[in-house]
Amino acid sequence: APILRASAASAGNDHRLGANEAPPAVISIFLGDQFYEILEKLVSGDKVESREGGVLEIGVSSLPDLPMDMTDRNRTSPFAFTGNRFEFRMCGSSQSVAGSNTVLTSAMAEVLRGIADRLEASADPMAEVRDIIIENYRNHRRVIFNGNGYSDEWLAEAEKRGLPNIGSTVEALLAYLEDDAVELFEKHKVLTRAEVQSRVTIYLETYSMEINIEAGVMKEMAERLIYPAAAEYAQSISSVIKGFKKNGISSSRQEELLKDIAGNLEGLLEAASDLGKQTEKALGIEGDEKAQAFAYRNEVIPAMEKLRKFGDALEKMTDKRLWPYPSYEDLLFTL
Repeated sequence: APILRASAASAGNDHRLGANEAPPAVISIFLGDQFYEILEKLVSGDKVESREGGVLEIGVSSLPDLPMDMTDRNRTSPFAFTGNRFEFRMCGSSQSVAGSNTVLTSAMAEVLRGIADRLEASADPMAEVRDIIIENYRNHRRVIFNGNGYSDEWLAEAEKRGLPNIGSTVEALLAYLEDDAVELFEKHKVLTRAEVQSRVTIYLETYSMEINIEAGVMKEMAERLIYPAAAEYAQSISSVIKGFKKNGISSSRQEELLKDIAGNLEGLLEAASDLGKQTEKALGIEGDEKAQAFAYRNEVIPAMEKLRKFGDALEKMTDKRLWPYPSYEDLLFTL
């Protein structure tokens, strides 16, 4: 599971996994009710029977009832069985699936090799097949989950089951360097230890480079565009307040708004300055790709999140005509 998670790891995918119509970072398998019941009956020794499909009630009397499709769907699962195949859904839209396919086929080759050895040595292959299915299901049933992968309850349950929840790319990539992962690749002549190490180094460097670019762009956006736009709006409010006071009109609400904008402008500049310092500090780490990647993950990204809070707050308060970027509303509903 850790190297499968690593195969889908990227700076962008860290934002996606567990949100925005993406599966969680916890590796689990969705079998669907029919397949799940068959395996449960095999393990318990009950008679295995094919489950009858139900009827889909549309709720419109003028339309005929339709047979219900027995192939379940679960868009919250990273690894789902959908009738005649398994789907691995953790890869990001811009990622190549080659890395995940390499991990999946290597793991499958290892398992099938063990199964083949047992079948070739068995006097009763059909009975051995049943034993293999039951044994493997019992040993690994903790990865089976047919519920809502987005729920907090599942994350708590996954922790109880001992399933890893690797939240960041940096942590995930280190799984490639574990001895059992390297041995798997070497055993099936996929990659040598040196080749695994070189790939992890490149992946870590790529991660650091992407976060560095994003941090630099974010800082420039905040200082050169967001701050001037919000400051201009604050100046206009200040002029309104002066006019109100000159004419004896209450301006308490406008003064509160001006104070909020001024406070967030100050916070924006302070957060942008801190982001620049953290980025320079991380960029200065040389010769240790792991340490540099962790610096970007643990220091730069939190600084980016802090800066974003002030930018988001100012977006809600600044005149839309002055705002230099498409707002969240524009991105969601008009573009």
